[in-house]
Amino acid sequence: MKAKSFERIFDEGKDITDVLNLTRARRPLQEQKRVNVDFPTWMVDRLDREAKRVGVTRQSIIKVWLAERLEHTALNNPVKTQPSAK
Repeated sequence: MKAKSFERIFDEGKDITDVLNLTRARRPLQEQKRVNVDFPTWMVDRLDREAKRVGVTRQSIIKVWLAERLEHTALNNPVKTQPSAK
């Protein structure tokens, strides 16, 4: 399929997934790495209650909360770059 045809289909709001080869698709910065974290029992209980309330898994609630905190921290503490040496 030529690019113009692809763009036309996309611009018309039609489903383009049929014409994509997603076998090698990657999500940058989304690779998974397993880590183990020990939490006190009271914390696990509260995580489970909140996850149930929201309708997600414990792992999901932990990921969302950590991502929110890291984003908040990054916005409030931007990385300071060193002046380039001349």
